[in-house]
Amino acid sequence: MLSTKLLSLLCLLPFVLGAPAGELLPNLAASGAPSSSGATLSTSASSTATQATSSTTSSSASTGISTISTSSASASSSGVSTESGVSSTPISSYPFTPFPTPTLPPNPPVFPATDPLSPPAVSNDPQIIPDFAPAWAAAYEKAKNLLSSYTLEEKVNITTGVGWQNGLCVGNIPANKNFPGLCLEDSPLAVRYTDYATAFPAGIQVASTFNRALMRARGLAMGQEFKGKGVHIALGPMMNMGRIAQGGRNWEGFGADPFLTGESAYETILGLQQGGVQATAKHFINNEQEHFRTQESSNVDDRTQHEIYAHPFLRSVMAGVSSVMCSYNLVNDTYACNNDKMINDILKREYGFQGFVQSDWQATMSTLSAVAGLDMTMPGDVTFNSGDSYFGGNLTSFVNQGIISEARVDDMATRIVAGWYYLHQDSGYPEVSFNAFDLNDEVHNKHINVQSDHYKLVREVGAAGTVLLKNENDALPLNKPRNLILMGSDAGPGKAGPNEFTDQGGSDGFLAMGWGSGTGNFPYLVTPYEAISQRARLDGSSVFWDFDDFDTAQAGNMAIGQAVALVFVNSDSGEDYIVVDGNEGDRKNLTAWHGGDNLILAVAAQNNNTIVVVNSVGPLILEPWIEHPNITAVVWAGIAGQEGGNAIADILYGAYNPSGRLPYTIAKSPSDYGAQLVTGGSGNEILSIDYSEGLMIDYRHFDAANIEPRFEFGFGLSYTKFKYSDIAISPIWTSDMAQQHLITAWEDGEASPIAEGSSTALWLHEPAFKVTFNVRNAGSIAGAEIPQLYIHHPTDAGEPPSVLKGFTNVEINPGETKRVSITLSRYDLSIWDVVAQGWRKPVGEITFSVGASSRDFKLKGVIPA
Repeated sequence: MLSTKLLSLLCLLPFVLGAPAGELLPNLAASGAPSSSGATLSTSASSTATQATSSTTSSSASTGISTISTSSASASSSGVSTESGVSSTPISSYPFTPFPTPTLPPNPPVFPATDPLSPPAVSNDPQIIPDFAPAWAAAYEKAKNLLSSYTLEEKVNITTGVGWQNGLCVGNIPANKNFPGLCLEDSPLAVRYTDYATAFPAGIQVASTFNRALMRARGLAMGQEFKGKGVHIALGPMMNMGRIAQGGRNWEGFGADPFLTGESAYETILGLQQGGVQATAKHFINNEQEHFRTQESSNVDDRTQHEIYAHPFLRSVMAGVSSVMCSYNLVNDTYACNNDKMINDILKREYGFQGFVQSDWQATMSTLSAVAGLDMTMPGDVTFNSGDSYFGGNLTSFVNQGIISEARVDDMATRIVAGWYYLHQDSGYPEVSFNAFDLNDEVHNKHINVQSDHYKLVREVGAAGTVLLKNENDALPLNKPRNLILMGSDAGPGKAGPNEFTDQGGSDGFLAMGWGSGTGNFPYLVTPYEAISQRARLDGSSVFWDFDDFDTAQAGNMAIGQAVALVFVNSDSGEDYIVVDGNEGDRKNLTAWHGGDNLILAVAAQNNNTIVVVNSVGPLILEPWIEHPNITAVVWAGIAGQEGGNAIADILYGAYNPSGRLPYTIAKSPSDYGAQLVTGGSGNEILSIDYSEGLMIDYRHFDAANIEPRFEFGFGLSYTKFKYSDIAISPIWTSDMAQQHLITAWEDGEASPIAEGSSTALWLHEPAFKVTFNVRNAGSIAGAEIPQLYIHHPTDAGEPPSVLKGFTNVEINPGETKRVSITLSRYDLSIWDVVAQGWRKPVGEITFSVGASSRDFKLKGVIPA
């Protein structure tokens, strides 16, 4: 072992990255691919020494890795809390034994053996838990057979990307003997950097539907398009929580609640992989803001990590996800891609993850990240076009010198190749048919049209994810108004087409997706102006418009005498490698862009039927105008993809009865949110971001602090009315007697055991209680209602007042009553025990409420003891 002083000098400082992840600008110069042999031993291709201010060691239960911490909190010159160093893995000799594979005998119908190409049918109340273990086992056997003749260097090559821009996709694993290599491609809403592909609604839009069938259908359609283009690994879905309302990439994910995010991720992954492509759950973990994302330590306690931020990844593993991408940031002073606790102990041991862990682009920080659980480095080079790699030749040298076990490299390569077999990509899979870095490359761009009729789904998801926030005097739906006017640039087309800005990094015209690597090219973009004009022609209505955001006097004058004045405003965000109007990824504030508030007020002052339509990546502060008496309706249209204008028209004219629900809270003041964006920092400083709010994010914080929101999480109006009645709850008895002792122990208040796959165990997640109730459509219009179930734990449990643990979607005709069910598992009723390191039932009475939002409870009940 090296001395403590020398070890402290090996701690890695972060790189200041340019354009990021999977994910990057396609206009950088190419360089030679990293070599897989002949490199000299180094712990970091670009290591910087720091003076340690303190030195502590810790070990992980999963691998026994000893880590050394050289961090101490301090205040920078800007007053921001910073760290003076980071934790890294010391040079030593690391043996390796693969994690035992958690297996249980298939137990249909609840726990059937499942192939990823044939998942269980989607259900509004899912009660089937797919067992992917047999499919993984078969894939592992094939992978081991394939790799049995591979040399060390050949196996290392399977773990190492070819380098930035040295392949056709944003990430590429090279061909190797009988293995044809892999294409990794963004994004979570489209096949990025291609043509003839659909621009789907963003993740936040599909989450707003609270509709599992639409989540699954969108995932399947995207999976089919990725496969059709020859992509092996889709870099999505994104499932970071919306901890910060201003967070730049929140729109790529599924909102600010772990349960909603987890279910959205689960259904999306089942759909993607049914379509034939390997899905990637990202970004693991705590990548909750863009500012200093490569130079911040998210300091999160164990319980909060398990119950909030890790939960969507647990559900991803249960969906059989093939890949997980680790993130740029540090987690408790250790880089996420070098974090043994998060990757090895939680993801691979506790969740029983059988797939492979890949780095975000340039997020690998050490060759010894392999010991901490990283299986693949992307895009391969240390920094873009640097010509070296932390894996490649360095990894080979570490094995040859006895630092990293060759058994670990075997495990890395096996996991990667197994993912390929697991999705049956070894037979009849299309070749890559595009060049992500050169759309004018007519040799490789085959212009394969993969769109099918997916535009219909895009339109439906756009409408279903639209939330009606206000509707006074039945202003909506519109009924052949004699004339109407559209106000604001968000109503119309941009100045130079829908792909005017690289990676959508601009603000010009109708907003249908954010910016950054999570985007795609629009094949076309239907604006509200186009869709409403088309409908108005059918109705015989006169249509006028004014797309000038800032001439408020003109806007007010033009609104006079109009039967309806529609004002369109927006707010955008994205990744920090693009700056738009001073917004470095994260939003600078929560106000409407382009002077939207002033435009709304100017129009409302002159028109008593002003309807506001908002296209926004996340919450806005609506207080300047929301209670104005002339504002009769507010439509929260989100960011809905290429058919966004049609989706808005469908809602405005009643072709689609709104059923969308807010996936986050809209506050009255930015200070009402429990977690705020951390700014500041300079140079190589590591920002300290303490998740001091713990479990109290979004509506949980508003409830616990008794803060009145403007619109609460889960809120959304309809053009009809629904009534709830006759609630009941009944236990569901297990048929799996092999795990009965674990169920009995849980019922007695004991925590789940520490074991492989302990947090994804069948007994913990199988249906345990069924809640049933009636919902009646008491109005005159057919529509869908979104009943939501919230758990209320005993006070001593230390939980938020209300926690979402179930939702469903029910379509009901006027006057009709339907019996609805929401099923709960033992996991749904559990809290994380940090001492026992397991899930346990809290002591005391657990109650629940069912209603239309997090604050609109209609029915209540008690969980049977």
